[in-house]
Amino acid sequence: MTSTTVTMGKGCWLGFDLGGTKMLATVWDGKFKSLGSERKKTKGFKGAQTGLERMMDTIDEALSKADRSKEGLAGIGVACPGPLDLEKGILIDAPNLGWRNVPLRKELGKRYGCPVVIANDVDAGVYGEYRFGAGRGARCVVGVFPGTGIGGGCVYEGRILRGRKSSCMEIGHIPLIPDGPLCGCGRRGCLEAVASRLAISSAAAAAAYRGAAPVLLEKAGTDISRIRSGVLRASIEGGDRAVEEIVRLAAQHLGVALAGVIHLLGPEVVVLGGGLVEALPELYLKEVSHAVDRRIMAGFAGTFKLATAKLGDDATVKGVAAWAMEEIASRVAAGS
Repeated sequence: MTSTTVTMGKGCWLGFDLGGTKMLATVWDGKFKSLGSERKKTKGFKGAQTGLERMMDTIDEALSKADRSKEGLAGIGVACPGPLDLEKGILIDAPNLGWRNVPLRKELGKRYGCPVVIANDVDAGVYGEYRFGAGRGARCVVGVFPGTGIGGGCVYEGRILRGRKSSCMEIGHIPLIPDGPLCGCGRRGCLEAVASRLAISSAAAAAAYRGAAPVLLEKAGTDISRIRSGVLRASIEGGDRAVEEIVRLAAQHLGVALAGVIHLLGPEVVVLGGGLVEALPELYLKEVSHAVDRRIMAGFAGTFKLATAKLGDDATVKGVAAWAMEEIASRVAAGS
């Protein structure tokens, strides 16, 4: 990647993951060897200003652990949930954090005196898998991450596929079932409404309530918030066939949607990741693969592989740092 080599080796790079219940900052050298990391909770504070201060504290502590100063930073990449203005570097809305219209590029750039790039957190994770993990070196990589929702991303010829100002690849909101279950986006029948962990947990809680999932009932009751990926795995391993069928059906729905994505983009690699896939990798690969194979055109057979993500938590924070390097190098090369 010629544009990347423009800045390779000049200073260190910081990746910041703002998603989930914890924020994570990791400092990388020019070859993306980890130099130091720091985590903090994303909950327990009010307002974007306090959140920004916690972000900066996390970055400062990561730099301290890496034995680096802010003057040594070549750039910062921030992976964010929610709608973003990628051109201006603004986090438009992060409902889980209560943040609106936060100028991350401006504020972090002012504090650390280096270029700042923001990216959608799923896009960053897919880019990480493209550069360093399961999709390394492929011309086109599609990533799908079933969790509370279903995130998707695509790297095409080394670039994150995106809209003019914002991210795209909202795989979770592909219409799948006409007039189906209500989705969190307000529409009906989206993939996310029938195949996310939230949808699975809801159906599993109903099965437990009916007495069809005794192991799950013992471990988590019918509280959806307690029925997470590890509990679902334990329930299936304990013999709850009803829960296994619920998860298999969700994976099949995912495969149906992916068949359409494969027809549109022709990826070499489709990476499956997230907590559900990590907990039940064999089940997911089998069911998604069978559902895809039954629906793709003959000409697409054998042109791609399904793989599970390799980088775990590092995918996003490493991916966004590498994407910052790529974006900044591209700007330098373009003279902007």
